[in-house]
Order: sequence, then C-alpha cells, then structure tokens
Amino acid sequence: MFMHKMLLILHLFILSNPVTTAEPPQNQEKISINIDPLKHQLYLYSNSQLIKKYTIALGKPETPSPVGEYVVINKYKNWGKGFGTRWIGLNVPWGTYGIHGTNRPYSIGHNASHGCIRMHNHDVEELYEFVRVGTRISFGGHVLGKLSENPRSLAKGDSGGDVQIIQYWLRSAGFYNGECNGKFNSTTELALKNYEKKHGLPVDGVAGYHDYLHLGLVE
Repeated sequence: MFMHKMLLILHLFILSNPVTTAEPPQNQEKISINIDPLKHQLYLYSNSQLIKKYTIALGKPETPSPVGEYVVINKYKNWGKGFGTRWIGLNVPWGTYGIHGTNRPYSIGHNASHGCIRMHNHDVEELYEFVRVGTRISFGGHVLGKLSENPRSLAKGDSGGDVQIIQYWLRSAGFYNGECNGKFNSTTELALKNYEKKHGLPVDGVAGYHDYLHLGLVE
C-alpha cells in the first residue's frame, strides 16, 4: 500500500563532464535538461545525447527546489541583482523559479538557494544559448524530500510540491475544494484543521509528521 501511494505521488507530479565548450544547437536539434539534486548536477541533452553537465546549487531543505517536469517560459539577460548574468524562467505553478547565475559562486555544489537552480555565470551563459521557450526541464528526486528523513512541516505561507501533495490528498478525502497549486493559503489551512479535527489529530493547521503519517504519505 505504501509503495502504491508513493507511485501515485510520483504520477501526480510527472510523474564524465566534457572539457570542451558545448556548441549551440542547430534548429533541428531537440534540447532537454535533467537535474540530479543528489549529485548537484545539471545534464544537458541534444537529441537524447548527453553533451554537457554542470555543477549547480539547489534549494535549501526549508525552501526546496521543485520536483517534476517543467518548461522554460522566459529568458533574460542581466535580469536583476543577485541572479547573475542570465535568467531562464520555469512554469512552476506556486512561485517564480528558474535557472540563473549568481554573485555567490561559493554556493555552487550545495543546497543554498530559495528553490532556484544556481550556476556559475559562465556556465549559465553557455546554457542560455541552448534553451528556448518550451525546452523541457526535468527535476529528479522525491517531492517530500529524502525518504530517509522526515518531510518538512508546512504552514500557511509555505509553498512547494509537498504543499501540492497535501492539497491533493485533502481533496481526495473530501476536505479541500480549492486549487491544488502548491500554495499553503487560508483555504488549505482550514481544510487541514477540519481533517485534523475529524481524525483526532492535534488541530493546529500545520502539516507535521502526524498529518503525513495519517494521510499515508510516510510510514
């Protein structure tokens, strides 16, 4: 049963570095990107062939990077202070997320951002030439984080894929009628409180371990 639920969660969501500089794509080439959060690596593919990989920074445990598949929706040069020299925006429904450069190069290789993907400026400048609006970006990992660790507690004002999962399960249980958009708002809080009251859980409107356990999202 637990594995079945984990597969359902994934279904809801989707669910050797070359030394030489990669050449920008020809028009007929299909570009895609895969991100491995455990290795802090971004893999660039052309026609399903790996052509380059880059070391990146991802979100901190309290502000994780999204999990699942998204597409590029915009691209800008010198988008703003703190975002380095390039910005590649993604269609994440619960906030503004993207791949960008950084003025903190020492953070690369770590979980250090508010959820975006950070790259060295020279790397993101190269990547920028490959991607187009509509390019697919796949983030690996599990929406609840590392399965060996307890998921983060969620409260009003939080956002992320884990919030979206809570919304899905509250809706399936008949307690939530709002949009499953990954934003923990007042409607989500009220639905969770009603669920907690109905099932004899501490009524605090905070998705903690006891809520995850009762919803069957952890064991």
